[in-house]
Amino acid sequence: MDCFLIEGGIPLHGEVQISGAKNAVLPLLAATLLTAEPCVIRRVPNLSDVRFMGQILTSLGAEVSFDTETVTTRAAQIRGFGDYNLIRKMRGSVCILGPLLARLHQAQVSLPGGCVIGARPIDLHLKGLRALGATISIERGYVCVQAPRLVGAEVFLGGRAGPTVLGTANIMMAATLAEGVTVIQSAACEPEVVDLAEFLVAMGAKITGAGTPFITITGVKELHGAAHEVIPDRIEAATYLLAGAVTNGEVTLHGARPDHLHAVLDKLHEAGVQVHRHGMALTVRRGPELTPVDITTQPYAGFPTDVQAQMMVLLALTQGIGIITERIFESRFTHASELARLGADIAIEGPSAIVKGGLPLSGAQLMASDLRASAALVLGGLVAQGQTLVKRIYHLDRGYEQMDEKLRRLGARVQRVPEPVSESRDDV
Repeated sequence: MDCFLIEGGIPLHGEVQISGAKNAVLPLLAATLLTAEPCVIRRVPNLSDVRFMGQILTSLGAEVSFDTETVTTRAAQIRGFGDYNLIRKMRGSVCILGPLLARLHQAQVSLPGGCVIGARPIDLHLKGLRALGATISIERGYVCVQAPRLVGAEVFLGGRAGPTVLGTANIMMAATLAEGVTVIQSAACEPEVVDLAEFLVAMGAKITGAGTPFITITGVKELHGAAHEVIPDRIEAATYLLAGAVTNGEVTLHGARPDHLHAVLDKLHEAGVQVHRHGMALTVRRGPELTPVDITTQPYAGFPTDVQAQMMVLLALTQGIGIITERIFESRFTHASELARLGADIAIEGPSAIVKGGLPLSGAQLMASDLRASAALVLGGLVAQGQTLVKRIYHLDRGYEQMDEKLRRLGARVQRVPEPVSESRDDV
C-alpha cells in the first residue's frame, strides 16, 4: 500500500489544472448503458473509481476504451447483472440500476460499498423505481429489480439529510425510457445532476428542470449515442483553494467553475481568505488575518459535506473557535482525531466539531479513513512542521487525479512511498 510522505511548512505557489468531476463521470458512464450506439465522454479523470466503473460496464457486456481523458463506450449487447465483487466495492456503481432496468426491464446489482462515513442507504432509489412500476427484492446481497414496463409517475425523493444525488440520477435515467411523464419532486440540485441531464438530452431524452427541486422527464422510445464533456470537479477545486490558503501561498486554479463554488467562496471570504477571479481562473491567497467561522453542511447550494474536512484544517490554524456542524452524514469526523495527532485542538460534540485554532502543527503518522478525510490529512501535513506520513492513500486515488504530482508542481515536498513494514505508528 502506498503512502504520502510530506515535508511540511512550505507555501504553495503556482498554477493547477482542475480535472473532470468524479461525481459526475460515474453516472455519465452508467447512462451510456441506455443506448446500443457508441458514446464518447471527454475530460474524464484518471481515477480508480473511474477505472472500476469501466470494468463494471465491461462485466455487463459493454465495450469500453480509455484514451487519455476520453472514454468511448458501446453497449450494443448487455446483460442485467455484473461482477458482484466489482460493484459492491464502490457506492457509485448503484447508478447502473436505473439504466439497466430501463433498457432490459430487469437488473441484478450487488449492494454497493464505498467510504465508511455513515449510513447511505439506497431506499430512496428503490422507492423511485417502485413508483415507476418495478418490483424489487433483495437476495443474497443482490438488489433484484424487474419491470415488464416502466410508467411515468410523481416521485418524491426527499430524505432525512435532504435529496439524494445518485437517487435522482437513477430515477432520471430510468424515466427517460418510461411511458409517459415522470416528475421528480425534491430532486437533488447538484451540478452533477445537471451535467447528467444535459448528456441525456444530447442522447435524445426530454428533460426539463434539472438544477431545481422539480425535474420533469417525458419518456421516449429509444436513445442514441452522443458525445459529452464532463464538468470540472468542484470538490477538487475547493481542496486546492484551501491548500493555497492553509500554506499561506498563492495558487491559481484553471478550469474550475466559480458558479459551482458559491458557498465555499463565501466561507473563505468570511474566514479572511482572498480569492480573485480572472475570467474562469481563480487565485487564492491568505489575507492579513484569519477569522474563525461556523459552518453547517447542507445539500447543494449549501456548504458541501465533501469540503468540511479540508475546511477543518483552516480552522485549526485560525486563532479563536470555529464550529463545523455536519448535517449530511453522521460519521464524518474521523479525520478530527488524526488532525489532533498533528497538534490540532478539536472536540466532537454530537453533530458538531469545535475547533480551537491557532496552535502550531507538527508532523506525525496519520491514517486516512475516507476520500475527503485523506485530503484533509494531506493539507494538515503540508502545514505541519517536519515530516508527515499519510497512510491508506488509495482513498485519495479514488477522487483526486495525480494529487501528489499536482502538489509537487506547486512546490510541495510530497513523495509517494511504500508503506513502512516495521515502523510503529509514531516513528515518523
